[in-house]
Amino acid sequence: MNKREKGSRYEDMAASFYQEKGCRLLEKNYRRKTGEIDLIVADGGTIVFSEVKFRKKVRNGFPEEAVNYAKQQRIIRTAEWYLLEHRLPETTPCRFDVISILDQEITQIENAFGGF
Repeated sequence: MNKREKGSRYEDMAASFYQEKGCRLLEKNYRRKTGEIDLIVADGGTIVFSEVKFRKKVRNGFPEEAVNYAKQQRIIRTAEWYLLEHRLPETTPCRFDVISILDQEITQIENAFGGF
């Protein structure tokens, strides 16, 4: 299994995790020149922009540690594009989550970082 296939597998796990919590999947792998957002889901009236990170073992750090400031800024800029393209008002409630998968354990970090 190559890196892209592995990433897709864990993104699917995260999408299922959100759906089991009652969220609706809006987009997977939303890409623009500013970056990529792994998952975009609707959690009630809130749009959730979610980054999915996986690690088999903690020796290389926890998965969520890979979402550094530069990565956060790329996600925020890409989220702005999403809102513009879908003509959503600036007042649309949004949040930025990180789904951390360590081996097979999923942890959701809600509001992992601020946005707009």
